Amino acid sequence: MMKKLVLTGAGGRLGSYLREPLSKLAEELVSSDILEDIGTLYPGERYVKADLADASAIHALLEGADMVVHFGAIGDEAPFEDILGPNIIGAYNVWEAAYQKGVRRVVYASSIHAVGMHAKQDFIDTEVAHRPDTFYGLAKCFAEDLGKMYWDKRGLESVHLRILSCAQVTSARALGTWLSYDDLIQLVTRAIDTPTVGFSVIYGVSDNDRAPVDNSRASHLGYRPRDNAEQFALDILAAEPLADSTDSAQMCHGGAFAAVDLGQSGQAQMSIVDDKKKV
Repeated sequence: MMKKLVLTGAGGRLGSYLREPLSKLAEELVSSDILEDIGTLYPGERYVKADLADASAIHALLEGADMVVHFGAIGDEAPFEDILGPNIIGAYNVWEAAYQKGVRRVVYASSIHAVGMHAKQDFIDTEVAHRPDTFYGLAKCFAEDLGKMYWDKRGLESVHLRILSCAQVTSARALGTWLSYDDLIQLVTRAIDTPTVGFSVIYGVSDNDRAPVDNSRASHLGYRPRDNAEQFALDILAAEPLADSTDSAQMCHGGAFAAVDLGQSGQAQMSIVDDKKKV
């Protein structure tokens, strides 16, 4: 068992589902976000408020840590000036602090939006070229390249989880892109407990019949999703209008993010249910 595991973005929706299982993987889970507090803590969990753009705060946060699960960021498209601090400088601060503090591995919440402008009919694998759909996606590309460089130059391992749609299934697109919360937990756990990972990229998606991405190059991580969005297909397709082949939101992997103007919210075009886990 690890002595200390750090989770950034612990106050977010995905972080709320990760806190309890991660608290069981280390003697101490240090959860962090920019909120004043995140409510009731699990046994072995401690909360530290820290701004990702504050290098000194992140270096202090990672002191003595074995690994860091980095989910903290602005989770939507926004003007570049807003993305720059938490998503780009914040990623650098995490990797540099991890290197200086002797952290073994960074597990990073990347995104399909790093490759979101690829055509949806292309069955893309983890080696496909970056093709970001937004400033948000561009920041994910930066962090993936950062992780590769720190592995090549400094031997710091990282796993980059290109999450597709970790939310309730409310659209036809999500029949392929859904990542259940149970599969999210398995994905992060495998990224932590796989003995060696080097630099790895894996798509965060459940075992959907209509999954549009190929994880065969990431099989070494041992992630074997169990859930399938096909259980929702009948109701979703009955309510969905016919597809529009001129709509980038329907024709590109990035969905709504591929269609919005740079700096404009992608989530505002989606129906994301806020089902954040309550302790």
